[in-house]
Amino acid sequence: MSVLIVIPARYASTRYPAKPLAMLKGASGQSRSLIERSWRAASEVTGIDRVVVATDDERIKVAAEAFGAEVIMTPESCANGTERCAAAHTALGGGYDIVVNLQGDAPLTPHWFVEDLIADLKVDPNAEISTPVLRCDGATLSSFLRDRKAGRVGGTTSVFDANKRAMYFSKEVVPFTSEVFDDDADTPVFHHVGVYAYRPDALSDYPSWPVGPLEQLEGLEQLRSWKMAKQCVARKFMQMGVNFGSSITQKMSRLSRL
Repeated sequence: MSVLIVIPARYASTRYPAKPLAMLKGASGQSRSLIERSWRAASEVTGIDRVVVATDDERIKVAAEAFGAEVIMTPESCANGTERCAAAHTALGGGYDIVVNLQGDAPLTPHWFVEDLIADLKVDPNAEISTPVLRCDGATLSSFLRDRKAGRVGGTTSVFDANKRAMYFSKEVVPFTSEVFDDDADTPVFHHVGVYAYRPDALSDYPSWPVGPLEQLEGLEQLRSWKMAKQCVARKFMQMGVNFGSSITQKMSRLSRL
């Protein structure tokens, strides 16, 4: 099965303008842009046929081509990364069996996350989308709850059924639990990591689906697929020392230590 990774990247961001071009210095002392680090992470995934950066901005195009990336220009009207991935796949003429949406600010994503998502779609013919969830330990859950109490979003959480089909995603901490956990104890809460592997039909149909009230309220693009009753597999991972926050400043702090 042919696999395409698309890295959507936009210059105009309300919270962090020009984020893809932000320069990050790693532990080695070498500075690379966020989009280059994301592209390098994508290039480490095995079993991939092609990796492209999808953008609507000439500045990102020039920067990405300078470090060797293939760039596909997409419309400014793309409302989110999934729409941009769909536009890129169409611009390439389609034809790929699986398309991965690896966000342009996600260089911390381990290659084995993506490889396992792809494997899910290869072995489960009914699954249309696969996305990773991490079981929160007590320390992570406590951090998420503190953030919500302070009016911040520490991360997106997800609930799913016994067959691993996603039931809901939220910026609130779900499910509710009043239990207090030790820092290293497993909890019933799962943190959703925003990486997606799509079958091409589910991806190409996405931009035509109406935005629902829950997607608007939560600000989560994956709820559009959920609303349309698409079969989304929640691939469970253990923490394994990996911690993903939603704040770009948190991500930059961790990247500086790599």
